[in-house]
Order: sequence, then C-alpha cells, then structure tokens
Amino acid sequence: MGNRVMRCCLISLVILCFSHQTTAAPGVDWVEGQIIVKPRAGLSEDKLERILQRSNGRSKIRLQQIGVHVIKVPAQAEEAVIKALRNNPNIEYAEKDKLIPLSASEPNDTHFNLQWHLPRIEALTAWDDSAGENITVAILDTGVESSHPDLAANIVQGWNSASENTDTSPLGWHGTGVAGTVAAISNNSIGMSSVAWSANIMPVRVTNRSDGVATSSDLAAGILWAVEHGANIVNLSYDIEISVDNIVKDAAQYMRSQGGVVIASVGNANKDFGYADNPYIINVSATNENDVKASFSNYGAIVDISAPGKNIYTLQNNGGYAVAEGTSFASPVVAGVAALVMSVNPYLTPEEVEQVLEQSADDIANGSGMHPYYGHGRVNAAAAVALAKNYNNTDTQAPQVSILSPGHHATVSGDVQIEVTASDNSGVSNVDLYIGGVLLGHDLTVPYLFTWDSTQVADGIVEIVAKAQDAAGNEGVSTALNLNVKNESDENDVEAPVITFLSPEDGSSVNRTVNINVTVQDNRGVTQVTIQVNGALLCATSGSENIGCGWNTRKVEDGFHQITAIAKDESGNEQTKTITVIKGGSSSGSSANKGRGGKK
Repeated sequence: MGNRVMRCCLISLVILCFSHQTTAAPGVDWVEGQIIVKPRAGLSEDKLERILQRSNGRSKIRLQQIGVHVIKVPAQAEEAVIKALRNNPNIEYAEKDKLIPLSASEPNDTHFNLQWHLPRIEALTAWDDSAGENITVAILDTGVESSHPDLAANIVQGWNSASENTDTSPLGWHGTGVAGTVAAISNNSIGMSSVAWSANIMPVRVTNRSDGVATSSDLAAGILWAVEHGANIVNLSYDIEISVDNIVKDAAQYMRSQGGVVIASVGNANKDFGYADNPYIINVSATNENDVKASFSNYGAIVDISAPGKNIYTLQNNGGYAVAEGTSFASPVVAGVAALVMSVNPYLTPEEVEQVLEQSADDIANGSGMHPYYGHGRVNAAAAVALAKNYNNTDTQAPQVSILSPGHHATVSGDVQIEVTASDNSGVSNVDLYIGGVLLGHDLTVPYLFTWDSTQVADGIVEIVAKAQDAAGNEGVSTALNLNVKNESDENDVEAPVITFLSPEDGSSVNRTVNINVTVQDNRGVTQVTIQVNGALLCATSGSENIGCGWNTRKVEDGFHQITAIAKDESGNEQTKTITVIKGGSSSGSSANKGRGGKK
C-alpha cells in the first residue's frame, strides 16, 4: 500500500484545542462501602462467604477469569475490613476500589500544526506493510461517538462495564479523541489520518460519570469483556494508579495469557510517584514536537516507552476534529503502532510485541539506556513493523515450575497453603495445581498461591503437581510431591476448646475500666468466642482465637462479679470458663488488676 494515498487529506476545519490539566495525586478516592478481594486459588465459595460474613461483607460481583470479587461492606469500615482480610492466610489481597481519573485534558483556544506526530514516528513508511488490518483495539474510556464519519466504518460491538449493557455513547469528548488517535479512517477524502487506520475500534465505556472517573473494578471488568470478545489490544488512557492496582494488573495479565496486550498512559502530574515497572502493562509517557518529555508527563521506572502526546490532531464529538494533548494521546499512538506490529506478524506473543516496540524505539535520550522520561525510547512505527516482519518467534522452551511449600512428605490438615514458583523465557501465562490428579484451580499472578481444603479427601498420601503454561502453549510440569493428609472427622472430634484468661486474674480486685483478654486453643479451629459479665453479653468475635474488650466498673456495685468466656469450635464443641473478681475489696490473688485507672 503506497504512501501516496496516505498523505492526509485535510479539509478546512474549526479546530478545538485541549490544554493539559494536572491530575491530583493518585489513590486519594475510592468507592464508599465497596472493596476488592482476591481469595487464594482453590478456596471454596462457602469458605469465602464465611470469611466475609465476619466483617458483614457480601460478594457483589465476581470477575471469574481472575478470581476477584467486588465486596459490599459497611460504609466507613473499608479500611478495617481490608486490614482484617489481609491478615487471613486464605486471602491473596484486599484493597479499596479506587476512583481513577482520566489522564486527560480540557479545551482552550490555541491552534497547532496538524498531525506532526505521524511523520515523527515514521508511520507513513510503516503503512507500506501494515495499517492494522484484522486487529481490534478496545478503547476503555468515556465512550466513543461510533457514528463519527471518520470512524464509523471501523467500529465493532462494544460494552458498558459500569452499567453492564451496550450503551457506549460518549460522555464528553475524551474517548472519541483517543479512538481517533488509534484508528480514524484514512484515504477517505475527509478529516484526518491515524496510526492504524485499518484496525477495528471496540468502544468499552468504563464510567457513567460526567468527569470520566472510573472505578478499578469497572476498568478490570472492561478488560476482561474486551479480551473475551476478540480484542487484541486494550488502551487505558487513565491515571497512573491503574498500573499499580492489583485488580487491573490481574486483568492485564489475563489478557496476556490470551494473547493480547494492555497499553496505558502514565498520567499528567509531571511527577515520579516511585512506582516500579508493571510487567503486564506497557506504560507510555508523552513527548512533544522537539522529541523531549512533554512538560506535563509523569515519569519514572514505570515508563516502558514514550510517544508523541502534545498537540495531537484527532476526532471530536458531533463529527468534529480537535487538537489534544496529554499522555491520554501518547498511549493510543503506541496502541496504534502495536496494531501495525500484530497485523504484520500475527504469530507474535504479547511479550514479543512489547519487545518489538521497545527494541525498535528511537533513542532520544542520547545513548543513556533505559531512561525515566522515555523508557526504552520514543516509539518508531516503521522500525517496529520492519522488526516484527522478520522477528524470530519460535518458542519451544517450556516454563520451569516447582512447588515451594509445603515440603515433600509433609503432614497436613485442614486448609493447606500451597505456594508455587514458575519462570519462563517469554513469560508465564498461568499456573494450575492438581491434587490427586484433579484440578484444584489456577493462578495468573506472582506469587502463585493456592488454598486446598484437605478435609475433602481421605486421610493418607496425596500427590500434588503444578503445571505452568506460556503464551506459546508450552507446558512445564513440577516434580510431584506426596503429602500425608491427617484429619479427624467431625464425628470423632469431641475435644472442646481450651480457654485461658490473660487478664484479669481470678480473685483479683478491679476498678475503673478493666481490660479483659482471653485466648482460646482448639484442635480443629475456633468459630466463636463471647465474653459475659454477670450473665450479660459484653463482646464477641467470630473465627478468632483471641478476644479483648473493656468493662467499665464505675456503674456496678462493690462486691463479687463473674466474668465468663464461652468458646465454640468447628465441630460444635463448647467450653465455658468463669472467673470471679472483686470491686472495692482486697485481692485474694497474687496481684490486682487496677485497669486503666491506676491508684484508687
């Protein structure tokens, strides 16, 4: 396809310009009464529900592909619930469902030279071999004007992950502008050209807010919907926080396991937030017409590659056109080049696509190597396509995988925590764990962690094996481990919990506020502990072996008072222990608990 047909047929236009708007520091807002929880692979839904019930939590949505739940919790209790869940060995992570702003800009009145970025990245040369044919780019954004005359022919069916329907109509201009940067139609005698003008655009609206802010869970759900419906590339023109959110990272890794890539902007605060590189997302900073970092662009170790992001001529709603700036528009430039690369060589793995983009980038940092402003350099479409055409992508090397814990011949019971390690020359897609030849579950992210309920098998020797796959379909198998399962059935468990009062001591003298602390031990696991004073409930806990609460003695009469602890285990066995304390009298014990009040 010759360059002569691609020289951008531009007509007289009223051009709107978008100026940089600095975003707030990331991570300051979240959804009230909602958190994100990922249990360890293999944990049953019933056990997860019991864990959540202890904190009055309820699963609202499950993102099945990555095993993550969006959980409803009491408002104002988000941090407390997250802290409790993070201490549970069956929970891989718990975090707030953040509200993430666009890596955006707003209109002003300045006019700029049109489409300087296309010759700068040598797109015209790249078009001789590829224009993004047969590649679908999902635009996760504020919606897209699918009827725009310079875009309509490239639109495929989209989705609204915020509403779970097909309404992808635009809220504001941002999504339309991003889509136009990737794949506005070219050689049609109107408007403008784009980086990958033959690629398909899949609009995925991830927000219903007029300011474009999206939740982490809706962004992750949008990625998963896109990959399940044929997207090869996902573009996220949102703030840098998306690249460090666990739920978005998991969704991005899932897309890689299915052969696709996720490309994201790094944000517009002109800061280094200290984030490390995300191996599952290609993060893009912005450059200007002088091939230096745009003044607004974030930077740091998280940057993989840079691209033009200032004064980018693109689409506007209502059939219009605009000049825009921000890392929001650098990211789709790279997404467009990725479409050219994947189109010219559809056999590339996601890791190889990233390698092609990075190895072919122009070194604009004057030989300084990996640079905090530019990553591997500024993207070059012609060099990337040329490298992709001749890329040797024959991968026959299987991943290396082994089970770290528990050890060979270990004796286990109850819920068993299993950790697996895996590595590969081109990247591990997923790890599966088999118990006695039966698949327990699969994990996509490092560290590879599983929870196995060993009570579901008979006591005795059980073999466990881990298998790891890479994007090329190669599979590695671990050395089999034998575990000695030793569980008592509920019917044989008649051992009641053992209660120990840590404070106060039996027979001690008390006053003011008394700290009551109790610990409980049981062979099968404690399910509930309650504390009563003179027969009235003072406090209770579920699923914990320790309980502590304060008793205000100021409003009780002098004399003898009884403190009772009641504990139950998983088999229904119950134990009660009572101590007696004295208010306003001498202690018959070895010491007196004077509470927080000190001397009388």
